[in-house]
Amino acid sequence: MSAAPRSTSFRLALAVSLSFFSAFTLLGAGVYFAVSALLDKDAREVVRADAAGLSDLYRQSGRAQLLEEIRGRVEEPDDPDAVYALLDANGKVLAGNFSRLPRWPASKRWVEFRDIDGDGDPRVIASLQRLPDGGTLLTGVRARSQDGFLALMLRAALAALIVAALVGALIGWLTTRWVGARLRALDATAARVGEGELGLRVRSDGSGDAFDRVARRFNAMLDRIETLIDGVRHATDHIAHDLRTPLTRLRNRLDALRRRERPVAAGELDEAIGETDQLLQSFSALLRLSRIEAQAPAGSGPEVRLDTLAGDAIELYAAVAAERGIVVRGDFAPATVHGDADQLFQMLANLLDNAVKFSPDGGEVLVQVVAEAGQAAVQVRDQGPGIPEAERERVFDRFERLDAARGTPGTGLGLSLVRAIAQRHGGGIVLGDGRPGLVVRVVLPRADA
Repeated sequence: MSAAPRSTSFRLALAVSLSFFSAFTLLGAGVYFAVSALLDKDAREVVRADAAGLSDLYRQSGRAQLLEEIRGRVEEPDDPDAVYALLDANGKVLAGNFSRLPRWPASKRWVEFRDIDGDGDPRVIASLQRLPDGGTLLTGVRARSQDGFLALMLRAALAALIVAALVGALIGWLTTRWVGARLRALDATAARVGEGELGLRVRSDGSGDAFDRVARRFNAMLDRIETLIDGVRHATDHIAHDLRTPLTRLRNRLDALRRRERPVAAGELDEAIGETDQLLQSFSALLRLSRIEAQAPAGSGPEVRLDTLAGDAIELYAAVAAERGIVVRGDFAPATVHGDADQLFQMLANLLDNAVKFSPDGGEVLVQVVAEAGQAAVQVRDQGPGIPEAERERVFDRFERLDAARGTPGTGLGLSLVRAIAQRHGGGIVLGDGRPGLVVRVVLPRADA
């Protein structure tokens, strides 16, 4: 079997052509039968009026006058297509256009038959009236003009049907070409991206149709892939730069201890163990960040009370803050979100850890949970040095630490984790100026929105 009949393009063209052809056929058949029924109805109205006149004549003047009237109409017809017949009780034709007629059931009121005595066997539509003397009066009309019009209409419909089939095939072919062109653009872009052109994107025509939505989804997927790859690249660079120094320092310290002849003191080993713990903490945070970024969105997770988590986080850091005289205050409005409670608590803990770490002794940290229209916002405000506006986006990069924070303990992954958790829960994070200090605002969609 050839590949063409099995291809989606061929099937699409065939489906469009058949749909167009079928629709035209159904429409034509409907019009044909509607016109046919209308013509038959008009013919019956004419026959009914003619039959009523003859029936009145029979009631008023009797059978003899009816016979004379029918013979007169047959010999000198006003309408050449009008037909009449008067039959006795035995079915014998007494007068009319026919030499003989079939017998019909007594209950029959309308009949259709072929006039074998007429020119071309025309169809006859006739009314039957049972007379009091047992006879039958047949009044009808040859449907010559109606049938001729219907035959002409049928020939025109068949010709139009052929044209419709050709037009349907053309429309199917054009539709296939159009769909194929849209898909080829997507395929070409995917092929070039697969070859390494990660910055390439599918052109969106702004129509909002299915292909345009697929193009936007495809571009969003490429943006996500490029972001993850950039994250891996930056993480590798930062690991090479930020971890090389402590690893070199640790190696030199261990090498110096190995060369010394006197026994090694416990305090000298504690420094090496501390640096090892710091390195392990950095790698653990990096793995945790990678897992969060690789997880599916958490919008369908269970409901979590954000204000309750914020209270637990404050309780966790209150003792650490109190050692430096820092007051941690909370201002919570009830707010419920969907998601992972552990990750949301990790997010709040990282925000509080940074706020307490960079706040001056005796300062204050304010944690707020605000319920807004369709959103829940967590806002953490400290009184530390803050972050310059030009560097606020840079602090979300892996292992990125500003010069002012180089002397403080940490991995440089705290805000990266916060942003990853917020994005997984359908939200975002914004840094602002607290004058003094830094204001971190995380916005998440509310569960009851």
